[in-house]
Amino acid sequence: MNLYNIDELDSFIKGILEKLGSDKIILLKGDLASGKTTFVRKFVQNLGLHVEVSSPTFSIMHEYEDRVCHYDIYQNGINGFLQSGLLEKLDEPKYHLIEWADEKLEEILRKMGFEFLKIEIKVEGDKRRYICTHSK
Repeated sequence: MNLYNIDELDSFIKGILEKLGSDKIILLKGDLASGKTTFVRKFVQNLGLHVEVSSPTFSIMHEYEDRVCHYDIYQNGINGFLQSGLLEKLDEPKYHLIEWADEKLEEILRKMGFEFLKIEIKVEGDKRRYICTHSK
């Protein structure tokens, strides 16, 4: 079952971390207020980092203790992400969590040989359904 409330999210994230290992790209998709930034906040906490996590909507990227890069490409879209040079940052050995990823970004990542985990978040009452797909 991939349906969790916020208090149950830690167990889901721990499972993801066990399966992924380190230094991976995670694409987060979902409607406005579906919980993408909340997922990143809980993810960072599960890594044992004690930092303030907020959406990087206007700055495009926040970096947390040189272990996590958190991107939000809603404001400028994939073209803004590419023009900012942040695509090259994905080569750095850390977790890269990208909010508002789309099919165009998935296609670019595949062409460049990047593997990633896509997590689609769907709101169901006070819970969220997390649908995970690994790139091949």
